[in-house]
Amino acid sequence: MNTAVYPGTFDPITHGHFDLIERAARMWDKVVVAIAASPGKSPTLSLDTRIELARTVCADLPNVEVIGFSGLLTTLMKDQDATIILRGLRATSDFEYELQLANMNRAQNPELESVFLTPAVENSYISSTLVREISKLGGDIGSLVHPQVAQALRNHYTT
Repeated sequence: MNTAVYPGTFDPITHGHFDLIERAARMWDKVVVAIAASPGKSPTLSLDTRIELARTVCADLPNVEVIGFSGLLTTLMKDQDATIILRGLRATSDFEYELQLANMNRAQNPELESVFLTPAVENSYISSTLVREISKLGGDIGSLVHPQVAQALRNHYTT
């Protein structure tokens, strides 16, 4: 079985993320959406909430598994018996950082391959950072995220 791991903070998961997950699910036998705890980034939503929301969004994709993790990606890759790291590229500005990550991961484990997908045009401008900012300011994010994600953010910012 070939397994791809799509790591990230997914704070929150957006239509752009789902676009890549859905396409990856057609390319590989199994896709693991690995949600990083990322305490250094101070995520807006808790790890448990981010996992729950990703599971909701991906519920109709039988070969997609959503997990949380807090260690090195290279360790997780070994634990998942996976060698494919899926990453998304929205713009050329993403490429330098993603290339650095890919090379660092390969330096730690030469068996790892990073595969980059670009989002569909209609999702190319969506970022979790912008979604959080719009939601925080009371804007409508309904076209950017799953309804339960929008509700979770509304709840977070109104409590």
